[in-house]
Amino acid sequence: MPSTSLPDCAGAILAAFSARDTVLTDTPVIQPAAPFLDMTGEALRRRIFMTESETGESLCLRPEFTIPVCRHHITDNAGTPKRYAYCGMVFRQAREDGADEFFQAGIEDLGTVDVAAADARAIADAWSTLGACLPGARFSVTLGDQAIFEAVVRALGLPGGWQKRLIQAFGNHARLAALLEALARPQPVSGLDRRVAAFLADGDEAGLIDHIDRTMQQTGYSTNASRSPKEIARRLKEKLALSVTSLDREALEALKTFLSLEVGLDAASSELAAFSEKFGLDIGAAIGVFERRIAALRAADVDVAAITYRAAFGRPLDYYTGLVFEIAETGARGALLAGGGRYDRLLTLLGASDHIPAVGFSLWLDRIERAGEQQ
Repeated sequence: MPSTSLPDCAGAILAAFSARDTVLTDTPVIQPAAPFLDMTGEALRRRIFMTESETGESLCLRPEFTIPVCRHHITDNAGTPKRYAYCGMVFRQAREDGADEFFQAGIEDLGTVDVAAADARAIADAWSTLGACLPGARFSVTLGDQAIFEAVVRALGLPGGWQKRLIQAFGNHARLAALLEALARPQPVSGLDRRVAAFLADGDEAGLIDHIDRTMQQTGYSTNASRSPKEIARRLKEKLALSVTSLDREALEALKTFLSLEVGLDAASSELAAFSEKFGLDIGAAIGVFERRIAALRAADVDVAAITYRAAFGRPLDYYTGLVFEIAETGARGALLAGGGRYDRLLTLLGASDHIPAVGFSLWLDRIERAGEQQ
């Protein structure tokens, strides 16, 4: 079990955060489970330590800081812009290569309306803080962009259900590959009851709903414990539509070409422009946002040529909406030391009355400490 004492690198990290106009905040270790179950993604959901209150409310041990910090901001009715810093322990079910308790520190930038500048500042702050902790170390920085991927998917003209599937799979290479295979070789839905299949074939939605309702009543299947007949019918129609959808060869090539892009960030804009022109995709607005971020990074004296843009790169949290990035130590060990991104929808989903743009990053203190010991 890891020590409950902060690693030695925490002092340098907190000093760096203090110099960056942040407010140090803390959040309770015990958190309502629902926001994490709804918004963090399958990879983290599987690792959450669940518990229950005396009244039966689902609770969990804090598995990350972004959602608790955002909830704290909303509860306090705090004004924006505001930059929160944090440093403390998070709790996750252990994988083979990790502990179940470890320290994270980070900054959450809430309400900065200059999105490009805030994105650039998050990357620069994470990078420079690591440099302060590990002087002389070299780092590799990988950047992706959920918004660019979403723009490409929309421009391909796929049905809404397929767009949602692809966007949810962003960053999951195995899942994306399976979805592309399904788009290349659609398979009809099998195993449908013949009466259900007939209603679907005839487009008789009212008849399908009535049939599902009667079947549920006959089997004693409570609608309170599941979806309503109308919702089940809608899902069946959507499943049938998705099963027969296919991308033409050029559109499929476009999606695969995009996902294969991997270049230095200094060349990424021109590569994206050439890609959109080749396949006739209207993604100019998303590229414009992308270019403004690069300009902001240059203005912050960040070496953009040292950053790798990977079009298929995402991070395993569902709440990201734009920029995603990770910073690792270079060399044989290559430990992942920092990661973050933009999450513009999260605060609204958590109950904020107004739209609050947001971006942040986390540092893994235990990994930083080990990297320092090995220098």
